[in-house]
Amino acid sequence: MLREFEILVDMTTAEPLSDALLNAGALSVSVHDAAADSESEEPLFGEPGLSPARFAWRSNRLVVLIEATREPAEIVRNAAAGIIEPAPQILATRQVSNEDWVRVTQAQFPPMKIGALWIVPTWHTPPDPSAVVIRLDPGVAFGTGTHPTTRLMLRWLDAHPPHGARVLDYGCGSGILAIAAAKLGAAFVVGTDIDEQALAAARANGAANQAPGDYTAPDSLPEGGFDLVLANILTNPLKLLAPLLVDRVIAGGRLVLSGVLERQADEVAATYGSLAGGIRLSTWRTEDGWVCLSGMRS
Repeated sequence: MLREFEILVDMTTAEPLSDALLNAGALSVSVHDAAADSESEEPLFGEPGLSPARFAWRSNRLVVLIEATREPAEIVRNAAAGIIEPAPQILATRQVSNEDWVRVTQAQFPPMKIGALWIVPTWHTPPDPSAVVIRLDPGVAFGTGTHPTTRLMLRWLDAHPPHGARVLDYGCGSGILAIAAAKLGAAFVVGTDIDEQALAAARANGAANQAPGDYTAPDSLPEGGFDLVLANILTNPLKLLAPLLVDRVIAGGRLVLSGVLERQADEVAATYGSLAGGIRLSTWRTEDGWVCLSGMRS
């Protein structure tokens, strides 16, 4: 048997305390945004070519796994010494069997249908093998289809299959959008990300899905434009990337953006529309407070 407990910490404490908890005997520590699934949710990404400016959220929920024979309070007290006083309060404690740990984790990622697409973890049998199936397990890279921003992009691709198109997925994460584009008929797919782990995951996922694509760092992208450019990032990076992304869309090509909150949509659209040769973006669809913007370059 194992035991799991949760504590809340701020952004300055999350990383050093996580390391200290592991040194104090924790089997694993996972860090989650304490405001997840609310309007204050705050995904962390680095700007193009840079690491994230910080490695934790303003408020963080640490989920700590320990042996059942260990005392959570003792581990937290030992880990917090010299880092945070008083030690954080333990919010919840629960018993977890080894078998249940695997089963519960896998149960969080059931097969998911998005239009003609099925996103199916490898431990599940595809509900409809004749459909367009993407086999994808959760891992280190962002993008398994569970977040509204990813679902919005997949729904857009399902509604606008890129038959024969050259497609660029900027900020590819797990490669899910690039893989979907390839599965839906794209002739040439490129994915790019600043995170080497994400690129490695995208290459592995592309190969596992027999979905050919080129995954590379932004400074190694092939020259030339694309019929479709996808970017599921966040508002500030999307604004900074506007000239680069617009320049990569050929005349008559489409640009599709997500990672934008509804209240930020006009601001992002104005940024892209104000550029010389810019693209007029409009809201295609919204979900849970997030928006998908799309437009065509004239």
